[in-house]
Amino acid sequence: MSLPVDSKRFMVGKYEVIAQPLPHSVHMLRYTVFLHKTRIGAMVSVPTESDCRFLEKPPIVPPLKIFYVTHRPGRPKKGAQPPSAVDRNHGVTHDDLASGISLPAMEKSAE
Repeated sequence: MSLPVDSKRFMVGKYEVIAQPLPHSVHMLRYTVFLHKTRIGAMVSVPTESDCRFLEKPPIVPPLKIFYVTHRPGRPKKGAQPPSAVDRNHGVTHDDLASGISLPAMEKSAE
């Protein structure tokens, strides 16, 4: 069984990084990032300067929108009455149509 790797200390830009072995791991390291002697985060992979900037000032996350499981737009509620003939034709009944207008659905049903 091999011994754990010793800690290493190095700089990435203005950030100080200390690599220490992870508990119960022989070869994996935890990279702790410091800025002006203040710990700002830790990673398991070697951090780049971009990663350190992300730890220092993470991007703004918009608030979550609540998902309503009970709201189903476009579908009728359970137990609702089926739409009447006026509702299906968007408020126009067959009698209200002009005599010269033919509807494709009406032609197919006549054949």
